[in-house]
This record gives sequence, C-alpha cells and structure tokens, in this order.
Amino acid sequence: MTKGLFITLEGADGSGKTTQMERIIEYFQKNNLPYLVTKEPGGVGVGEKIREILLNHKGPVSSRCEMFLYLADRAQNIDVIVQPAIAEGKMVLCDRHADSTVAYQGYARGLDVEQINMLNNIATAGRKPDLTLLFDVETSVAMQRVGNRAEKDRLESEGAVFHAKVRQGYLAIAQKEPERIKIVDANLSVEEVWTQVKRILDSEINPL
Repeated sequence: MTKGLFITLEGADGSGKTTQMERIIEYFQKNNLPYLVTKEPGGVGVGEKIREILLNHKGPVSSRCEMFLYLADRAQNIDVIVQPAIAEGKMVLCDRHADSTVAYQGYARGLDVEQINMLNNIATAGRKPDLTLLFDVETSVAMQRVGNRAEKDRLESEGAVFHAKVRQGYLAIAQKEPERIKIVDANLSVEEVWTQVKRILDSEINPL
C-alpha cells in the first residue's frame, strides 16, 4: 500500500496556489497515486459552515474569535478528513493549514505567535504536514492579482500593509523549518512555477 503523506499549500492571497493545486492533482493521477483534497477553512461538513462565517461575515470579527474559528475547523479537518485518509495510504493535499494561522493571525493581526503555535499543536494533536509548499510572491504582485478578481472575501480585502506582514510571517516560519517547508518563487509564470513544484514533488514523493 502507498504510504500516505500530508501535503499543505501555503501562501498569501494571489500567490497562485489554487492553479498549482490543479497541476498537483494531475500529477497524482498521472502517477496513479491515491489522493484526497481538502482545505482550511472549509473541509466537508462542519468546516463548510465555519468557512462561511470566517470569509463572508459582514460585521466586526474579533482577532481572537477569528483565530479560534480557524483552530476549530483545523481540529475537525485533521480528525475527520486528514488522518483517516493518510491511514488509507492517500496523499492528502490541503489548501492552507496551521502556518496560515501563524502568518495571518500571528504576524499580521499581532496575536502572540507562541500561543498560536501551542494552540495549533492542540488542534492538530501534534500532527504536522510531511511537506509544505510555500508560494512566495511579492505583495504588489499578489495585490494586483487579487484586485482583478470579481469578488473578494473578507481577508482578501485587507490592505497592502496587512498582506506584507503575512508574507514576512510565512518567510519567518519557513526559515525555522526548512526541512518541511519548501519555498516556491510564485512571481513567475504558471509553467515556471509548476517546474519548481514538480521538482520538489519528484524529490519528496519519488513516484514509481
């Protein structure tokens, strides 16, 4: 049976990770690797309801409330979706995970990063991704890409200063965990970005 792996995709809004996720799915299919796709927030079931609150609520949302909603969604995702799939030998591909909370609510919102790390550890029962692809993009490029979208959610609508802090947060996390987190230059074309991603997947997964 194929050994299950937990792979997360991280990056600021406008980093292009959604496009690359589609390429990764095609890669799994081509190499006959069993897989499951999930996201945070928004895993099937409870997560979908939490996602609606987090991204579309029109009134004020406390930074701590925002953080705990993400953590609740994460615990549900890990216990109900991720861990069972890994046990079945599947490649679990997750759009955003614990690093997002550290970058967005910690570095950008100003909440205590060490406390967030502790709470993330509780929410995930200590389960870290086997591989994280961090799509790093200049804030000005990301803002331009997001600006072209017809509809923007609550976080995408934050200003350039906020998103610059998010980027710096991600880079700080990556510096601490270089073995797990692989930085992808997402300023380049879709094909050039995919070349980087495929190289990493070939190295980390080494499909037969």
